[in-house]
Amino acid sequence: MSRVEKIVSTIVNLFPREKFSSDPFRILICTILSQRTRDENTEKACAKLFARYSDAYELAEADPEDLYELIRESGMYRQKAERIVRVARTIVERFGGKVPDNLEELLQLPGVGRKTANIVLYHAFNQPAIAVDTHVHRISNRLGLVKSKKPEETEQQLMKIVPKDLWGPLNGSMVEFGRRICLPIKPKCEVCPVSGDCEYFLQKRR
Repeated sequence: MSRVEKIVSTIVNLFPREKFSSDPFRILICTILSQRTRDENTEKACAKLFARYSDAYELAEADPEDLYELIRESGMYRQKAERIVRVARTIVERFGGKVPDNLEELLQLPGVGRKTANIVLYHAFNQPAIAVDTHVHRISNRLGLVKSKKPEETEQQLMKIVPKDLWGPLNGSMVEFGRRICLPIKPKCEVCPVSGDCEYFLQKRR
């Protein structure tokens, strides 16, 4: 087992995160709601939104203002409401009400970037994809898995060195790992299960 596989498999095994849904549209919208907010706030907003609107067709008919109170807890609710309605209308008008199952078409949706698209590909369609958010980008560089300045570079480098079966689970597990152990400031290296292979920790000890 390579050093990279050892580190990634340890993080995935010790910090698992279950798939939260199998519905592509719900996964897409909840991922949009999750941007720059905490998981518990995302879950509350997502539950309220889908209690009122069940699919893309219903949301496509909504006015963004109708969503404000439903998703307020997710933060930036005005911008997110606008984006959600635009995404729903695009899915209805261009894709027959179904969320695309490929990266190229997902990236054509308003405001959908590679991270969101890759989360949808893995969680909704079981396709191998690495979603790189701030946690994955920061931790991958700190561990010494990659040397990159942009999330897109991190994604490309990780795809070359991480076994494909670990691509999908990597995001959720690194998020948990980053919140509980590998904190942005003052990481808990003394209890980290991969400190022995971590470039940051080994340099700190010298």
